[in-house]
Amino acid sequence: MAAKLMVGNWKMNGSLVANASLLSEVLAGMGGKTCRAAVCVPAPYLAQAQALLAGSALALGAQDVSAHEAGAYTGEVSADMLRDFAVRYCIVGHSERRQYHGESDVTVASKAQRALAAGITPIVCVGESLAERDAGQTEAVVKRQLAAVIHTNGHCISEIVVAYEPVWAIGTGLTATPEQAQHVHAVLRAQLQAATPHADRVSILYGGSMNAANAADLLARPDVDGGLIGGAALKASEFLTMLKAASR
Repeated sequence: MAAKLMVGNWKMNGSLVANASLLSEVLAGMGGKTCRAAVCVPAPYLAQAQALLAGSALALGAQDVSAHEAGAYTGEVSADMLRDFAVRYCIVGHSERRQYHGESDVTVASKAQRALAAGITPIVCVGESLAERDAGQTEAVVKRQLAAVIHTNGHCISEIVVAYEPVWAIGTGLTATPEQAQHVHAVLRAQLQAATPHADRVSILYGGSMNAANAADLLARPDVDGGLIGGAALKASEFLTMLKAASR
């Protein structure tokens, strides 16, 4: 397995001034870190981030991509457009996109397909709601969500990244226990192994209120290959602490 992958998801946060300060601090503190790292920034800041990250070990990511190649889709951003800004990763199917924008499993699979076709690694998010967990449906939900992506992208499924993000732990301060995270990650790993002989290439990240205090315990689990980090990625010191934990 490759080095752990830590991805900051800034969500709808940032400004030209704040971005420059944050990235400057992160880049200054990355010396000696052996994990892979990226930040997924809002689309208007891709050009700024591209310039600031050029030649650094911190990769650039986007937070969404259109399921369409091009055309009359006002407000959409295509994979080819993201590639123009040297985007390496792109989040698809984040729970907030599924919940607030009605994205289906099929839509998420199509977005992953567009990213892969442009040479961008999709970070495919899967996860259950609290009601689904309480009903004992966690495994069925995440397997259904990932199955749609495998069905559409089976020939190159080993080129994706998967992020398990329990919806009940997104921005709530609640976090899956290391044991809960490991269990779901193992389920996803088995599903990938059944789909491709190269499943060991796929990093499975945990995303759900991971922070500096709990990162080390989560990352110590055998099937947790990194993190998709929200609010903590907006604080340079906290993000760097997590990168250090992932570099052990």
